[in-house]
Amino acid sequence: MDIIDTKLIENLKSLILSSREKIVQSVNTTMVQTYWNIGKILIDEEQQGNSRAKYGKKQLEHISTILTREFGKGFDVSNLRNMRRFYIAFPIQETVSPKLSWSHYCRLVKIENLSAREWYIKESIENNWSVRALQRQISKLYYERLLSSKEKLPLKQEAEEKTKILQVDTKDMLRDPYIFDFLNISDKTLFESDIEQSLIDNLQKFLLELGRGFAFVSRQERLNVEEQDFYIDLVFYNFKLKCFLLIDLKLGKLTHQDVGQMDTYVRVYDKFRKSDDDNPTIGLILCSESSSAVAKYSVLSDSNQLFTSKYLPYLPTEDELKAELLRERNLLNGVEYE
Repeated sequence: MDIIDTKLIENLKSLILSSREKIVQSVNTTMVQTYWNIGKILIDEEQQGNSRAKYGKKQLEHISTILTREFGKGFDVSNLRNMRRFYIAFPIQETVSPKLSWSHYCRLVKIENLSAREWYIKESIENNWSVRALQRQISKLYYERLLSSKEKLPLKQEAEEKTKILQVDTKDMLRDPYIFDFLNISDKTLFESDIEQSLIDNLQKFLLELGRGFAFVSRQERLNVEEQDFYIDLVFYNFKLKCFLLIDLKLGKLTHQDVGQMDTYVRVYDKFRKSDDDNPTIGLILCSESSSAVAKYSVLSDSNQLFTSKYLPYLPTEDELKAELLRERNLLNGVEYE
């Protein structure tokens, strides 16, 4: 076999990566411009230029229903609100940078301090901050701490070190869920890692083959919680139990934050998704590590008795789920499972 020139391969890889970045950048720029114009229309035409809607919540929901029916979930009520907020925050389109994504702007518009917002925009562009890096800096009050500190160098060094692993990567750009929603691409498995996708695929098949009343509802379902978007890996409905089952997969150890987050998902789902004749929603957290697995059901305290008396006979046990996770993980790693 002929030896392939390493420089040739590097040149080809560089060309492909560059082309991918241009594609994503083009989609992002178009998406941001489109959403800015939608926000302008909603404010100028529907609200007659006022920041508060005169037509009320129902009218926005009606608009969302029509747009979602034709163009997909990128136009749900929460995202339409983001577009309105976006236009109010940036009424002059020329101030909107094409170097930042819609995901960046969804976080930036929530910063009420204009000086802080402009500073975060400038730093995000100059330092090529990913959305996660920007969110990290905002949550750590980086601007405020830097402004009030006499010793600025240690803060800058800390920020640089912490955001180094959160810099923009082409794969991350391609995984941005807002891009999938904008393009109305329903199969979000494209932005899952190979291991995550395989584990979720297998889990979906496993539950459906149990024959205990499970029906598949959705995958990577977007849930808006306190003006933030989260994605639930799998959602099922059990016809025998008359309730929803939400599943979140983590590639790592189970934390208190994971449990608290699932409890929030269950509350939101109970409030906005389930019908009056449905039973309370169940949450299921699955954590898969390289050599171990954890499965934990999450139910609200007032549903514990119902869970114990009626739910358990129809649900796979935590041990069964752990065994299934380990079996699939070992298969992926080429290890024979007993």
